[in-house]
Amino acid sequence: MRRRRALLLAVGGGGGLLSLFVALLVVGTYAASASLLAGGGAVSLAKGAVPAAYAQLIDKWGNKCPALNPALLAAQLKQESGFDPDAQSPAKAQGIAQFIPGTWATHGLDANGDGKRDVHDPEDAIPSAASYDCKLAANVKHVPGNASDNMLAAYNAGPYAVIKYGGVPPYSETKNYVATIRRMEQSFAAPTGRLSPTKQGAGAISFAQSKLGTPYLWGGNGTAAQGGRFDCSGLTKAAYAKVGVELPRVANDQYDSGPHPKRGELLPGDLVFFASDLTSSRSIHHVGIYVGGGKMINAPYTGAKIRYDPIDTPDYFGATRPGAG
Repeated sequence: MRRRRALLLAVGGGGGLLSLFVALLVVGTYAASASLLAGGGAVSLAKGAVPAAYAQLIDKWGNKCPALNPALLAAQLKQESGFDPDAQSPAKAQGIAQFIPGTWATHGLDANGDGKRDVHDPEDAIPSAASYDCKLAANVKHVPGNASDNMLAAYNAGPYAVIKYGGVPPYSETKNYVATIRRMEQSFAAPTGRLSPTKQGAGAISFAQSKLGTPYLWGGNGTAAQGGRFDCSGLTKAAYAKVGVELPRVANDQYDSGPHPKRGELLPGDLVFFASDLTSSRSIHHVGIYVGGGKMINAPYTGAKIRYDPIDTPDYFGATRPGAG
């Protein structure tokens, strides 16, 4: 959403020809997609998806029970604390997994064997979170619905609420907690086999193309009151909403909305992101919709219009495939 003047060069002239090229490219890509089959298998953690200091712990303990997997555990830790081992909430929840003192006293582990159970030590807190997740999953195993959803709901609201309501309880906080973690789970999972294009991606491109030439507006969501104008993440959100995929509002949260194809795996419709710190997704400041040929449609900055731009710039961070998985 920040201004991105440097290193973005508008594609001058030939706009109609480029639009035709994009349309043909999308049709060709989706016609060929029947031969691209996603593989199966166990969920594993994507390389570089979590801070390196925690990757081995999350990989190991994320497989503790069938309702849990490493990507799900990673998404839960990010939701709880943003991977901050010193986090503390107003409700006195502590550490990377946000245990309240009473729960830690009962379920905290000395997993690293150093003789103390330390809620601020990820070597204790991450195994404790996984172990507690699995205990909760066992407590609610007879409740109808998805076992992982019920486990997460029990972590947030307690197992008795899940049992009482026969599934995720109707608390807005708990429903949002479960939905957010399950959405982010895809972002932390290593792709299995080749990722396939999505029909939603083609529809998102079509929407974005219809907005070419529209002036940029900081905070713009395309409303009538805003003259139909967008900022970068407002455009991507609206484009995917048009095809039934709900994205978060800001770019660095949109990055967590699906799996992350590599640069050589990009397909039309993927979201492409740009950051000031290439080691941190929280520094993402811009997003566009990839159209193929090294180009994206994006709303660049104040004073510019929605247009095609190259993606291969030094601040290119990575990509996400919304709606996949």
